[in-house]
Formats: sequence, C-alpha cells, structure tokens
Amino acid sequence: MPNGEAMSPDVQDSKSSLGDEENQGVVPSAPPLPQEAPPSGPSPCPRPKLVFHTQLAHGSSTGRIHGFTNVRELYAKIAQVFNISASEILFCTLNSHKVDMQKLLGGQIGLEDFIFAHVRGETKEVEVIKTEDALGLTITDNGAGYAFIKRIKEGSTIDRIKTVCVGDHIEAVNDQSIVGCRHYEVAKMLKEQPRGTPFTLRLVEPKKAFDMIGQRTRAPKSSEGKMVSGKETLRLHSKGAATVQEMPSEFEDKAIRKVDDLLESYMGIRDQELATTIVEAGKDKKNPDDFAEALDSVLGDFGFPDVFLFEVWGALGDVKNERI
Repeated sequence: MPNGEAMSPDVQDSKSSLGDEENQGVVPSAPPLPQEAPPSGPSPCPRPKLVFHTQLAHGSSTGRIHGFTNVRELYAKIAQVFNISASEILFCTLNSHKVDMQKLLGGQIGLEDFIFAHVRGETKEVEVIKTEDALGLTITDNGAGYAFIKRIKEGSTIDRIKTVCVGDHIEAVNDQSIVGCRHYEVAKMLKEQPRGTPFTLRLVEPKKAFDMIGQRTRAPKSSEGKMVSGKETLRLHSKGAATVQEMPSEFEDKAIRKVDDLLESYMGIRDQELATTIVEAGKDKKNPDDFAEALDSVLGDFGFPDVFLFEVWGALGDVKNERI
C-alpha cells in the first residue's frame, strides 16, 4: 500500500537526433576537409522530459508518465500504464492515496508530486428530499467530464444520508446523465430541484483498498495538503500546452484560496484552476471595471453576478494590502 510520500520524478534529457550525419565508425582514407562553420547563435537545447510517478489509489505497481499537456491527456497516460480505460478514472490526488480533497489534483502539479488515480468503484442510488434551499454539497469536477462531491456540510440534508460520501461521482440526476457537464452546471441543476419533492442521485464511489472500506471521508478543515514540492509546477491549461512555472507567490496563493472560498459560497463549487484564472485576470488591474472586462474576456460563459465580482475584487485588495 502506498505510504503517501512524494517521490522525485526522473528527468530524462531528450536525445538529439543525429539523422544522416550520425558517425558510422568509417575511417577516412584522407584527411577530412575543413568543416563548415556552424550557424551563428546558440544551438537549441532540448527540453528535459518531465517524468511523474503514478499509482492507482486502491493499490497497484508504480508507473511513470510524461508528455501530457492537459488533464484528459494525463488520464489517458495513466490509463495506458495500467491497461484500463481513461473513463475509469474519477479524479487524482497528489502525494496521498486517500480520498483527501485537500490534496486533489487541480491545474498545477509540483515537479516532485506523486500522482494517485482514483478509479470507479461501486454504483449506488439514493433518494433525496430537499428540506431547505441548499443541499449542503460542494461540487467540483475532474476536468474530463466527471463532477463529484468535494465537501459535505455538517448537519445538511446530504449529511443525513450516510451513504453519500466525499469523492462520490454524480453520474445522474433523476436518471438524466450528467457525464460531460461542468461542476457549475451540476450545482445549478441541484439548486433548482424543488423543495419537498424527492429526486434520485446515481453516484459512483471511488474504488477502495481494504483498509479504506467503510470510511466516510470528509474534507479536513485545515489547509493541509498544499503543494510543498519544489519551486516549479507544471501548469495544465484547458487550452494549449502545459507550461512549467514558478510556484505561486504568497499573494497569489492567499488570493487563490480566498477566491476558491467565494466560489463555494456563491456557486456551490470549488475549482482551484478557475480560482487561479480569476486571480491572474485581476492581480494587475487598477479598478473593478477593468477587472470585470478582463474576466469576461476569459470566463464570459460563467456569467458571474456583479456582487460576486465585487466580492472578489475586494478580496484581492485585502490580500494585496495584507488585511487578510
């Protein structure tokens, strides 16, 4: 069983292609002609190949993956290593095989992080009767079409249904499949369920190792689980190639966590990548109008309410001025 400790990824230098100029070991019969001067300027240096270690969370051998630029490609690489379908993977955690939402893979992977993939386990159906406006769920998604439960509020409607657990993938609502929906779409759908009328959730729990069976995992209240590896991270983008970046600054780290909290309060979702994008859009803006315009250009589909935008702008100011 994995012990949750991070392992340093191997870094393999890409080999330069020698092509037709490769030395075949033939000894010339005459002194060689003078070589032409190489082209001016520095020769291109091959980028090192970033190799990450991975395991299936319920137990497996250790595999090695590289060459992915987004979450879907990451899942495909993991699936290839373990000879499973990528659709079996619900989500990944970093440096822990447990269903620990504080260690959930977001948009960044530390260059020394160990990736644990949680795969589909048992399917279950539960009947829910909404007794208040909020169910007490926080929803997130894996970036590849699966929304799942990140937090259950103590004392809430869902908290009283003991078979519903943190980490459960929400596969269907009233037999309507929601595979492929983003987390905010699922949160909106659940919020719109009428009070007093029963509805059904079809859930898929992560496959568990023997020592995890019977546990109902909850998200810890502490900030434990922040990435603490290395000075650089691999930033995964929903569009375009992944990039190696410096770890977020102290300001960015605080601001991202605060914006993630606001997303949960206003939308019932948590999404570190989304929070990071919001912070990046606003960190150098001088006024809320410029911030709103920048945010609309990159995240216009969300249709954030004005009150949320002002809350975020205020939070960014509080972090900058060290009020929080």
